[in-house]
Amino acid sequence: MAEFQSESTSSLDPILDLLLSVGYADARKTDISASKRLSGGLAWCVAAVNSDGPRFDEVPDDETLTQQEEMQGIEESLRSMGCPHSLEAYQIETLDCNAIFPVVQWLVYRIRLSLSDDENQQELNVMNQLKLLRERIDKEGASIAVQKLISLMESLKHLERQESEFQLNCNVTRLELQAEVIELEGRIASGCDSKSLSHSLNQSFIEPLEKLNSAKRELAARYRAIVAVKRQLDDVPSQSELIQYERRFSELYVHIQEKLRQTRKCYGTYNALLEIKELMLKETSLLNSISSQFQDAITSTAGRMKLIDSMEGIVKSSQQKLDKVQLGLLEEQKVCDALKQRYAVAVAEQRHCYSLLKAFQEECALNEKLRCQTSV
Repeated sequence: MAEFQSESTSSLDPILDLLLSVGYADARKTDISASKRLSGGLAWCVAAVNSDGPRFDEVPDDETLTQQEEMQGIEESLRSMGCPHSLEAYQIETLDCNAIFPVVQWLVYRIRLSLSDDENQQELNVMNQLKLLRERIDKEGASIAVQKLISLMESLKHLERQESEFQLNCNVTRLELQAEVIELEGRIASGCDSKSLSHSLNQSFIEPLEKLNSAKRELAARYRAIVAVKRQLDDVPSQSELIQYERRFSELYVHIQEKLRQTRKCYGTYNALLEIKELMLKETSLLNSISSQFQDAITSTAGRMKLIDSMEGIVKSSQQKLDKVQLGLLEEQKVCDALKQRYAVAVAEQRHCYSLLKAFQEECALNEKLRCQTSV
């Protein structure tokens, strides 16, 4: 008998814990019998669910009712509330924990939903008040500190709502786990063999393992997709790399232009020296020809006339070449003058840009100074 009472008390503890978690203070009073605490807790939960919300400072006064009438009233109330679990008065009287626990679990869940709805309504009221306050502040002119305070208050409300939702989910999960534990204890107490129990436990582990493996496969697939996208991103040069490429291309362009200028200068020098060489060879050949023919031509009048005509032709040809060279020099001088003029214009524009930049920097400094003064 003592063993049965101990087992009944241990099975009753989760039920009393649930009642205590929603505010039924008599759940742990040792001077009240277990059946009285249980019936009182059920009556309290029924009253809390049927009312607008549980009041933890008041417990329904059932002293005017007998315990049997109270249990029958609980049975009728649960039936009228649409409880998915059937519970009769004799089961409450005999402390049938397997039948009472799901009913208490359902009532506690309803109470928590009611509490959550009340909290949401209160939060909605607070948000409406905050909205009105914000409109009033905007109308009267709000400061930065007030705006920051409002933002912090909204963040606090959001965190509190997340905390309440998390606690509700934790409580629901805890209730489900407690129900599973009670079910396993009942199966063990009913004499279920270890083989079927082990098979049941293995079956209960298979589904979570399958979910875990599926989640791992999905994670691996997403990781592969992320790696593929990362490789594609690595193939595209970043902004800093593009800037570096542009700088290197600019340096290469300057280097090529310098080499081109040097090459053109070398070609020009070579062509000028080649032309000088040709002229010197022609001059040498002409002097040799004059030297060899001068003695023969000077002895006769016809020879002298022929020599004079030849010399005049040479002078005329030299004059034409000189005119051609002077014309080329004049054209080069014009190009040089045009380049000097363009250089002077560019220098003037550079000086103008420097003056504008200096004025802009001064205006920026003045603007920053004025902003600091106005902010203070």
